[in-house]
Amino acid sequence: MNTVIEVNGVNIHYKLEGPENGPALVFSNSLGTDLRIWDEVISYLPKNVRILRYDTRGHGLSDCPKSPYSMGSLVRDIEALMDALKLKNSLFIGLSIGGMIAQGLAVKRLDLVKAMVLSNTAVKIGNRQIWEDRISTVESSGMKVLTTETMKRWFSNKFFESSKVRIYANMFERQPEEGYSGCSYAISGTDFYTPTSSLRLPTIAIAGSEDRSTPPDLVRETCDLIPGSKFNLIKGAGHISCVEAPKEYATVLSDFMKEFGHV
Repeated sequence: MNTVIEVNGVNIHYKLEGPENGPALVFSNSLGTDLRIWDEVISYLPKNVRILRYDTRGHGLSDCPKSPYSMGSLVRDIEALMDALKLKNSLFIGLSIGGMIAQGLAVKRLDLVKAMVLSNTAVKIGNRQIWEDRISTVESSGMKVLTTETMKRWFSNKFFESSKVRIYANMFERQPEEGYSGCSYAISGTDFYTPTSSLRLPTIAIAGSEDRSTPPDLVRETCDLIPGSKFNLIKGAGHISCVEAPKEYATVLSDFMKEFGHV
């Protein structure tokens, strides 16, 4: 079911699938993409799960408020959406900025997040200057100027040279400039080192060996902050590892759900 709901004054587009009494999975996507990046992964998951996907504010079919955004506002969006849909005790899967949202939500609402998958993410991504430069470029020249550079950071060389990369280049180029800059501001102002270090819940981190945005060592450093967490490296995949290796990614999720009893 595709639909839209207003939360925090913003219309958020979401898709809810699976049996109402199934264990909940919530997917939060990366900067410059929308909920479609999870399509293939979901096709490999067990059919008894309740799956929520949504477009972050400023992305996909959700509203695009005026930039800048704060990480707190992004966390409140999904918090309000899950409350409205009465989804609790979820496995929250967040990729890149989605992984930052996962950390922020877990610190705030452990009743909503039973376990986390921190995918291709970190407690802090980049630095303020990097994000200010990208924001300035987008605001002055548009999204297409960043396409080639972004696709090379996101994907392995093999995927970048394939025809499939055009799908995600188109997705990126159609991203509202205001939404990209708004979420970039949110990332630039976020450092979750201390709050994430306080978390105690089942967690697995996923990294791609060819990820140039959040390299494996950076992902592992975040993983190590949470006692008992696990680290999984997907060889040959880049930053959007769910796109390059959907079957392996789904297997990691399914095995993790079995381990902590989310079945």
